[in-house]
Amino acid sequence: MTDRTPHDHAIAVRYQQASAEVKALQRQCYALATLRLREAVDQAGGGAGLAVVSDIDETILDNSAVMAMAMHHEGAFHSADAWKLWEREGDPHLIPGAADFLALADSLGVTIFYVSDRFDENKLATIATLSRLGLPQVRAEQVLLFGPPKAERRAAVERDHRVILHLGDTLHDFDGCFAGVTLADQHRLTSENAHRFGLDWIVFPNAAHGTWMEADLRPWTAPYPAT
Repeated sequence: MTDRTPHDHAIAVRYQQASAEVKALQRQCYALATLRLREAVDQAGGGAGLAVVSDIDETILDNSAVMAMAMHHEGAFHSADAWKLWEREGDPHLIPGAADFLALADSLGVTIFYVSDRFDENKLATIATLSRLGLPQVRAEQVLLFGPPKAERRAAVERDHRVILHLGDTLHDFDGCFAGVTLADQHRLTSENAHRFGLDWIVFPNAAHGTWMEADLRPWTAPYPAT
């Protein structure tokens, strides 16, 4: 297993926060989500009974500021205390395209569920943040935070709604089969579910989080020319 270094995190956070490419990819994700949303609502003859399930962090909210802060405090990158403080007092920005997409879903009569592994003890703070940013349908019963696994929370939504879109930045935002499995299994399951990506599963870029960060690199084995 490869040990992660502060340099690894710095590169990841810099890409996530500063690159124009990430912003372009985020806009691209929401452009595709908008097309799929309109298609699904048109096919259903309206939004009644339909739902969108979205992760929050790095899907709707940009948390790169707390990631950058954590770079300057040893151990803070994976500290629950740092993230709890951010959830309560942080000032995140919206991912480009999020506001327009969610406003459209709301206007079409589609129910929105915000399903996140943010700490449930900070639910009121999360609701306040989403509301301050002007997002629709930010109600306690539609903001489902850490407690039961995400698969169980999604299943609860599906009891009364047909979910037409899942949005997220990690694979377990889409199906419980991805939770807690090896990286090799994640690759296998991604191939098996290839037909869903871009259809009803929209994956957002996140260079700063994932089990892949522990993977060994596979270098080219050709001999490097001597100098």
